[in-house]
Amino acid sequence: MRTLNEVPRRLVIAIGGNAVHPEDIAGTSEEQKSVADQTAQALLAIAELDNELVITHGNGPVVGKIMMRQMLTMNRIPPMSMDICVAHSQGGIGYLLMQAIENGLRQKGNPRHVASLLTQVEVDPDDPAFKNPTKFVGPFFSEDEAKKISEELGWLMREDSGRGWRHVVPSPSPRHVCDISLVDALVKRGTIVIAGGGGGIPVVRDDKGVRTGVPAVIDKDLTSAHIGNVLGIEELLILTAVPRIAVNFGKPDQRELAEVTLAEIKAYHKEGHFPPGSMGPKVDAAIRFIEGGGKRAIISHLDHALPAILGKTGTHIVPG
Repeated sequence: MRTLNEVPRRLVIAIGGNAVHPEDIAGTSEEQKSVADQTAQALLAIAELDNELVITHGNGPVVGKIMMRQMLTMNRIPPMSMDICVAHSQGGIGYLLMQAIENGLRQKGNPRHVASLLTQVEVDPDDPAFKNPTKFVGPFFSEDEAKKISEELGWLMREDSGRGWRHVVPSPSPRHVCDISLVDALVKRGTIVIAGGGGGIPVVRDDKGVRTGVPAVIDKDLTSAHIGNVLGIEELLILTAVPRIAVNFGKPDQRELAEVTLAEIKAYHKEGHFPPGSMGPKVDAAIRFIEGGGKRAIISHLDHALPAILGKTGTHIVPG
């Protein structure tokens, strides 16, 4: 375990989509502000430290609702393209988190600033993900509801880890975070930076450098790992809904993992312990982060953010 003085000075924290929009809320403005306040309180002890901090967040539940809302009103209002929907979700979630974290700091008498950057992320136009949608977005539906939505809107619907049916969209890998130098400049001056929200707004770039949005939702954990690697940040904290990840999840011989090496987690992953619709993307991101030069990737519960960094809980993935 570590002391507060041993907490890494530079850190990327990735917050899951359900942490900013849980499944059990309707999604009113008041509910979203309340959830942002709770998230800010969970991160406040880390935000008060003298560090260089980048925060990313998921957007699956929110962008799915944006898309559903506009499809249901498409006869009156022309729908926006998926990249603009991602931008809307990134801006809205970023605003709420920025305000909530900064308000929490002010209540503690801390003058530290928080900035939310609208972030484009370049992807490969030939990424095979465009032909095989896997990213779940939006709320859960019953199988009958999913069939009706698929027939009415032409959406691809799949079952999500036995929890219900959801809309799936392409999820290409991030290749380049646009204006990453601005993120670096801000964190070095002490500003907490919220960037790469929802994995970033997916864009492609032509030979002249002209960028164009594409219909996709990038995995925010992969973007978080990419940001950490590019900026040379050695530790990545992925916050989700469980204190530790486990092998044989849901079975009598379920076993939580405290600290594992890169080789061990890759072996568990190969054995199928981390499904694509749940823990798989987080483990993929942790592996990519370590392989890209990171020294430690931690997966834990949002409410255990600081204890996880201190080594009191969480699954810690290290080189080896």
